[in-house]
Amino acid sequence: MEAHGKLVNSKYSGSATNLVVATVCACLGPLSFGYVIGYTSPALPQLSNVLDKDQASWFASLAAIGGLTGTPLAGWGVEKLGRRRTLIMLSVPFIMGWLLIYFSANGVLYLYCGRLLTGLASGMVTVCSPIYIAETSTKELRGMLGSGVQLGITIGILSVYSLGLVCGWKVLAALGIVFPLLSAVLMIFMPETPRWLLMKKKKSEAVASLRFLRGPHADVEEECRDIEEGLNPEDELGWAEFKRPELLQPLKICVGLMLFQQFSGINVVMFYTVSIFQSAGFKQNGELATVIIGAVQVVGTLIASGMMDKAGRRLLLLLAGTGMMFACITFGLYYHLVKVNTTSGTTTDLSWLALISLVVYIIAFSLGWGPVPMLVMSELFPVRARGPASAIVTFVNWSSAFIVTKEFLLLQDLLGQAGVFWLFGFCCLSSNLFVWKYLPETKGKSLEDIELYFLGRSLHVRGV
Repeated sequence: MEAHGKLVNSKYSGSATNLVVATVCACLGPLSFGYVIGYTSPALPQLSNVLDKDQASWFASLAAIGGLTGTPLAGWGVEKLGRRRTLIMLSVPFIMGWLLIYFSANGVLYLYCGRLLTGLASGMVTVCSPIYIAETSTKELRGMLGSGVQLGITIGILSVYSLGLVCGWKVLAALGIVFPLLSAVLMIFMPETPRWLLMKKKKSEAVASLRFLRGPHADVEEECRDIEEGLNPEDELGWAEFKRPELLQPLKICVGLMLFQQFSGINVVMFYTVSIFQSAGFKQNGELATVIIGAVQVVGTLIASGMMDKAGRRLLLLLAGTGMMFACITFGLYYHLVKVNTTSGTTTDLSWLALISLVVYIIAFSLGWGPVPMLVMSELFPVRARGPASAIVTFVNWSSAFIVTKEFLLLQDLLGQAGVFWLFGFCCLSSNLFVWKYLPETKGKSLEDIELYFLGRSLHVRGV
């Protein structure tokens, strides 16, 4: 790609071994986040003698409230303290939260505080990890490695679902300490991102970071110069800066992606997982059903990781959105036919339709709308705005997730079960139109090339 007659950021040969190691360490944070998400599924039934129905609802929801608090805190931390240091520090609320839950005995307040702290750390992870991985990756591997964030989340969910088959809620809380503790220890030995170091005028440290990440035979000096050309350490970011097109346009795109991700109905589909499996004949194995779906998510995200730098972000989102749309339509058809059968007294078994719809939806989501929005968020913003802008975007994501979860029952009363899923299907269709019209393809482009596109100086970033 050319910009002003200059070939930008094209050839940095070297070994990817250290880069992969750094990415795996950074993905332990998302794995911890996934563990928090999945914890309530096996734990809440066991806590029924401690929490009543209303308290259990609050216990589940407090993670989202904590996440809303964690995103602006992480946005400040990644800019002032650095990406690596913030990743290390966020392990503290994770560990404190799990300790409070473990030692809660019959104290509801301890459970609430513990859940809030793990949610706060989870919100911080959704800002820090994508930025760290994007800023350390090469353009050739950024899609695959960036998908590791969602892969880590799904592995964390699968881990707690699987452990929940044999462990009680207190043991699960104790095991929840392992991943953030491991993350903090390993990240101590990882480098800060070269882009943040250059922003802070620490060139020698940036070169050392690149040399660690690229290996001893890579031309890190050339890559360092290319990164420097796109930076202006003297720029001070104010809120008025977000009116500028190079910030406003990617902000609109990323906020749109996060809204469509949540309003596609993923949380509601996961909510129905056990009941769908039970209606399909697995009445005694509701917990096993969650493990199966967790495994499907991991496999789907693994496939997406391998395709990300080949198929591109746009194509995966469009294919996933189409699959999710048809799955939501058939979900709605299932609930409509169940209602008709109930009214007419017919006993036709339609559980196969719900089961197929569920599996298709989960696979499609894992291929596109699971990993891509967070990856794109880490790519579109210029380095000086990446922390605050990512905090805004993830705040929107957590807010919309909370709204969809809390207001689902109201929607169900207004539209019925079938109507809710058809509404989600319409959102999936709308998401495809949004992606087609607004999202530029970032596959194979350096972060500096992408910034040039939004500055209006590049003509070749867009296109599938």
